Amino acid sequence: MRKLKIWIVGGRGIPGLQGGVERRVENLAPRIVSYSNGFFHITVVNRSCYFKDNRVYNWQGVNIIYIFTFKNKYLEAALHTFFSIILAKINSVKLLHIQAIGPAMFTPLAKFLGLKVVVTHHGPDYLREKWKGLAKVILKLSEFFAIKFADKIIVVSEYLKGFLEKKYNRKDLIVVRNGVDIPQIVPPGGVLKKFGLEPKKYIFTACRFVPEKGIDDLINAYRNIENPNFKLVIAGDADHETAYSRKVKKMANETKGVVLTGVIKGKELQELYSNTGLFVLPSYYEGLPIALLEALSYGLPVLVSDIPQHKEIPLPEDRYFPVGNVEKLSEKIVEMYNKGISEKEKEFILDYIKKNHNWNTAAQKILDVYKQVIGYK
Repeated sequence: MRKLKIWIVGGRGIPGLQGGVERRVENLAPRIVSYSNGFFHITVVNRSCYFKDNRVYNWQGVNIIYIFTFKNKYLEAALHTFFSIILAKINSVKLLHIQAIGPAMFTPLAKFLGLKVVVTHHGPDYLREKWKGLAKVILKLSEFFAIKFADKIIVVSEYLKGFLEKKYNRKDLIVVRNGVDIPQIVPPGGVLKKFGLEPKKYIFTACRFVPEKGIDDLINAYRNIENPNFKLVIAGDADHETAYSRKVKKMANETKGVVLTGVIKGKELQELYSNTGLFVLPSYYEGLPIALLEALSYGLPVLVSDIPQHKEIPLPEDRYFPVGNVEKLSEKIVEMYNKGISEKEKEFILDYIKKNHNWNTAAQKILDVYKQVIGYK
């Protein structure tokens, strides 16, 4: 039986890169391969500029190819997606799965060339502070092209589904939430020692250094705490160095008790999650944050901004603070750090995560979408 080719494009690539889109594809693609029973040939199209060395071409059953683009905040995704679509047509690809609305600007081209197209909408990126002027206009137009021309639209949250239904009156949007694997707790070890940390004596966040994550708010809130008995650990970095990322690093370096780890992953990241006293996410904007789901999967006490995407997770009300309110964030950090988390709350959240944010269930839903789009019975 001849396998039908599906290409997943739009992200920077897998495995091992930071970012919600990348983490989602990395977790879902191998599962989709497994569940398809050999009917689909799944390829993830990586951006060549992020994989100079140690390229892999098959990862957990997923085919990986590298298509040229160069690192540029405005052009890299567009160039990469355009080249990917042309090569997909040449290689007799049946279905193109586009990640995020920026790359989805080429949905009409893919349809014109005869490809079936599924778009996963991770969030209205034009609301991000980093996009201004013409870039914001293009992202809005890309969203319109996706909703207008894609065979199916997948969204990552109920909030986003409602937002888009109201805006475009398209009623067949499919919610496939981000997932998480319940992890093994890693005892204190080399990572804590490397960064001078003690178990439960630090608060933690993990994210890219972009304005909508509110990292500067978090550092300012930490500065406002008088003689804190815990450190602030920030994992992550910027994909493209910007004035904001430089500002955050400068603030961190000038603030006693703040630790920047850089991009960290695997068991080292697990060790940081396992031993933190409080996970904080002060975002102004999110799709559905995998970092928060991961923190909850460790049974951690959390503190998050009260944006709708965070509110979709049924946390106790005192786990939220008013987005952008640095003074209140300072107060809540101390309050939630001292409070910790009860076994009852931990049990409730873990049960919710297992039922509603399961990568296996998400992969099966996406596989069903693929079958529906190509007419497979």
